[in-house]
Amino acid sequence: MHTSYDTIGVNYSDLRKPDARIEKVISNALGPAETVLNVGAGTGSYEPTGRSVTAVEPSAEMIRQRNASAAPVVQGYAENLPFDDNSFDASMAVLTVHHWTDKAKGCHEMRRVTRGPVVVLTYDPAFRAFWLLDYFPELVALDEGQMPQLTDYREWLGPVAISPVPIPHDCSDGFLSAYWRRPAAYLDPKVRAAMSSFWKVGDVSQALGRLEKDLESGAWAQCHGELLHLDARDCGYRLVVTR
Repeated sequence: MHTSYDTIGVNYSDLRKPDARIEKVISNALGPAETVLNVGAGTGSYEPTGRSVTAVEPSAEMIRQRNASAAPVVQGYAENLPFDDNSFDASMAVLTVHHWTDKAKGCHEMRRVTRGPVVVLTYDPAFRAFWLLDYFPELVALDEGQMPQLTDYREWLGPVAISPVPIPHDCSDGFLSAYWRRPAAYLDPKVRAAMSSFWKVGDVSQALGRLEKDLESGAWAQCHGELLHLDARDCGYRLVVTR
């Protein structure tokens, strides 16, 4: 699973631009940390500025797309971080833990190399209040199989605070729920290509046809039109921060 982003990652940086509002939430959680480790760093989204950041990323394709001004990166895995104990003031992992082969070991490694807070942006697999799941119920089974339960983080990291991260209606980071107020975006194969979930569930042409039909007929708006008046909403994303 680690290397799947060598395929998925093509054009990833064009569609997965960090959202400043989510970036601020993560930066605040890192506190006054001066040295930060970013695990499963991808193309460098949400790496804080004004701090000394070290990135770890397994995918060569993702590393290739990192900006020249991005933090120095080590090609490696969360489960075997090549750093001494307590090497960093803080560490972070953004929408990546579910891709790790051994999630518990990866979190233990983050805790081992970090003196201060460990900050994880993840998704609650128990969350169901999203219209997209009505069209693609296989996403529910996928998340139940790959996403850690929120209680797992307490077991792996020790005491943690868990808080919702509302997703703005115009979120610039094209992860799965980013287009909750822009349903037509899910019909675009380029948009779906930057979402690992759609790669994993396979052929979704029938569900896409139903969504397209409902958008054209107005059925989607009739059921979910109240969303069009919201600036942000809870889509199930959670920030886990060690105490």
